[in-house]
Amino acid sequence: MAEFIKIYEENPNPKEINRVVQTLRKGGLVIYPTDTVYGLGCDITNSRALEKLARIKGIKLAKANWSFLCADLSNLSDYVRQIDTATFKILKRALPGPYTFILPGNNNLPKDFKKKKTVGIRVPDNSIALALVKALGHPIVSTSIRDDDDVLEYTTDPELIYEKWGNLVDVVIDGGYGGNVGSTIIDLSEGHPEVVREGKGSLDIL
Repeated sequence: MAEFIKIYEENPNPKEINRVVQTLRKGGLVIYPTDTVYGLGCDITNSRALEKLARIKGIKLAKANWSFLCADLSNLSDYVRQIDTATFKILKRALPGPYTFILPGNNNLPKDFKKKKTVGIRVPDNSIALALVKALGHPIVSTSIRDDDDVLEYTTDPELIYEKWGNLVDVVIDGGYGGNVGSTIIDLSEGHPEVVREGKGSLDIL
């Protein structure tokens, strides 16, 4: 059964953050809060963990379209081809925030993502998620956890999440109630913004 760890967003306890990061480094799967819905993720460099994540989601790893959760925009050049000034200005305006931006991938993507033409980048406005990525030292691959109940598309109560996912993952972080509206997804891979899904993030940033 997964560990259930309480972490407060106002002031995430570094000891608890490091406990979770050790689990990520060992190839564990972690459920954590973001500024939208709770996310499920693993270390971007751990193939075994990525395979496990794909299995849980019922998809082939090669077909997975997951986001890279970054601490800030400084990681961008590690995974994304050079972007123009207009695109960078949109990112600066929007992040950290409830957006996923689809950007053109470069040749340095981790081996499990080498064939990807584009990558989804997230910098959530949530201090627990950001602390995890900073302590890990590179992005977390992230996907949302959906609820079977169509009315509440996403599960928001950490205790219910633990009940449902505790046998499938290694850590569930209780960071308080989550939201039930996903991020706004904007495709910037072709240079001009294209809204793929309107979610929590306002389109005024465009």
